[in-house]
Amino acid sequence: MASLQALYAPGMEQVDTVIFGAGAAGLFCAGSILQQSGDQAGRILVLDHSRAPGEKIRISGGGRCNFTNLASGLDRFVSDNPRFAASALAGFSPTDFIAMVDHAGIAWHEKTLGQLFCDGSARQIIDMLLHRMRGAELRLGTAVEAVERTEQGFLVASSGGPLAARRVVVATGGKSIPKMGATGIGYDIAARFGLALVEPRAGLVPLTFAQQDLELCRPLAGLSVTAQVSHGTGRRRTSFRDGLLFTHRGLSGPAILQISSFWRPGEEIAVDLAPDTDVAAGLREIRGQGGRMTVASALSRWLPARLAEAIAVEMGLAGARLADQRNAALERLAGRVNRWLLRPVGSEGWRTAEVTVGGVDTHALDSRTMQVKSVPGLYFIGEVVDVTGWLGGYNFQWAWASAHAAAKAIAAG
Repeated sequence: MASLQALYAPGMEQVDTVIFGAGAAGLFCAGSILQQSGDQAGRILVLDHSRAPGEKIRISGGGRCNFTNLASGLDRFVSDNPRFAASALAGFSPTDFIAMVDHAGIAWHEKTLGQLFCDGSARQIIDMLLHRMRGAELRLGTAVEAVERTEQGFLVASSGGPLAARRVVVATGGKSIPKMGATGIGYDIAARFGLALVEPRAGLVPLTFAQQDLELCRPLAGLSVTAQVSHGTGRRRTSFRDGLLFTHRGLSGPAILQISSFWRPGEEIAVDLAPDTDVAAGLREIRGQGGRMTVASALSRWLPARLAEAIAVEMGLAGARLADQRNAALERLAGRVNRWLLRPVGSEGWRTAEVTVGGVDTHALDSRTMQVKSVPGLYFIGEVVDVTGWLGGYNFQWAWASAHAAAKAIAAG
């Protein structure tokens, strides 16, 4: 890439801090610098190529914004550097954000597993963030094209013209949901400064399957059950119990979305369609009671009738009586329910992924400030960094916490 030095000219627009990205992390960072610096904040400019700020906030939580999770511990985040997020998360907690929401007069409620949502619209969170950053300039419809280090700070080339900045904060997000304007510009900037990337991949995304598995899934498209979905073995085993949804292309639902952030191509997942139920023992007990009950009818004690019938057909037991089945047959049938082994062929990809797993390698960043160790004045925050939360408000909490850490360092500097 050619040098940007030729862009420099006397009278060029000058800012103290330029923030790339008007999403959750970028908006929050701008407000936090102002809150902590007061009149000493200098000029803050937020750039975004989109036409509206906070678009992913707007669509989140079904339009009500799952803005944090009360259980936001370090174990709820995925990273190649597992302890990196500890400092930022400790420095800004869910209760800190809740206090801001309360102060803004936004009504909220708690759903399952510590998830917090607005009673009204997600737009309330966007409005709160915009109000909080009054004093900073928000410039939309402006794409960042390149960044270069200078002796005084940084030169930035944008579609709105060049500018000089003392500090640069990259809050551009990842590649998830490109229709909302997601791009890989943050990764390009990282590469420009020699930073390594943990390969970005789609996370919190439905999984797709080969034809033999789709023969079961397609007829059941739209059917939802509570399931336990697991990946890995031993100490590396990860498991989630939540809703599972059959689709025309494979499986979705919260349990599948969660496990997708851990799964890699070529690996298996295990699905328990009847958690906490020993289906083999249950089938033997029903068989001992005699009668003419079919295998499908027996399975419907624990599964929706459509799913029970589909499994019976798949196992070659359509219309078969339970009383005629030997123990070995019941064990195979139960194994299909309690430990259904699947090897996804892929995922729905960036189009439907809620987050990006991977990103800027955190070993290059100071965990207390989010500043690049080798490039003073350059910060990476939010989804562009290799820290990804579970489903349920955790990724917003990372956005707030990482932005707060960078803002605190900028205000102190």
